Amino acid sequence: MKKICCINDMPGVGKIALSAMIPILSAKGINTASLPTALVSNTLDFGKFDILDTTNYMEKTVDIWHELGFRFDCISTGFLVNPKQIDIIEKLIDNQDRDNLIVVVDPIMGDEGKLYNGMTENNVAIMRRLSSYADILIPNFTEACFLTNHFYESATITTEQAEDLLNRCRALGAKSIIITSSFVDGQTCVIGYDHTKNETFKIDFEQIDVRFPGTGDIFSASLISDVLNGESLFDSTYHAMQIVKDIIQDNLNKKEKFSGVDIEKYISEGKLSTTHD
Repeated sequence: MKKICCINDMPGVGKIALSAMIPILSAKGINTASLPTALVSNTLDFGKFDILDTTNYMEKTVDIWHELGFRFDCISTGFLVNPKQIDIIEKLIDNQDRDNLIVVVDPIMGDEGKLYNGMTENNVAIMRRLSSYADILIPNFTEACFLTNHFYESATITTEQAEDLLNRCRALGAKSIIITSSFVDGQTCVIGYDHTKNETFKIDFEQIDVRFPGTGDIFSASLISDVLNGESLFDSTYHAMQIVKDIIQDNLNKKEKFSGVDIEKYISEGKLSTTHD
């Protein structure tokens, strides 16, 4: 059984970050440990929130884990509070068997052309630095633009511009790239580069006109699980897209959308098969 350490925030209310990723990873057979970067009262979409910085806890935990000899096959990162947390993550990475470690970075900081509530240029700088460690970098289109400091006049970009954006992300030091919520030649899609095959790919999808926080975390958890279970990056991406689509459709009639989707029923019904259509 593969082991992963998820580094992300833990919300009190809302199926985002660790509260969304841990159930998905566990249901797909991944032994999951967590290292909270912050305790968050609720999703930021509510407008009011409180964040407890857990940097000191992280620092002590990583030292204890090193003394106990804890090892992971994968380290995934999400929301970070301050630059010192990168130093802690670097220490955790250095404590592992680097030759057999997969580092996945989801640079959570914005969407729909702007940063999330409470995010600043400092958060962008943190994510740029962390991206250099990524075996797989998973920004959405907005985050990719902020990371590379390269913005487009239109939300729709050409195939050539998509390849340029992937290359700009690679220039940060990331190996494989998955950019979600992209619009290439007028079509919504996910674009990617697989460094193990030295090839780019594009997977189109039909946009569902609703927004739930946490769907990116669900996407990442599914993709990571499939990669750790031996699937190709393309197949893992495709399957993660299908899971997010199905969960969103199952939650379309949910009145309270700020708290994210309800994933319990989806998991209990065994809908996380890695069978690809």
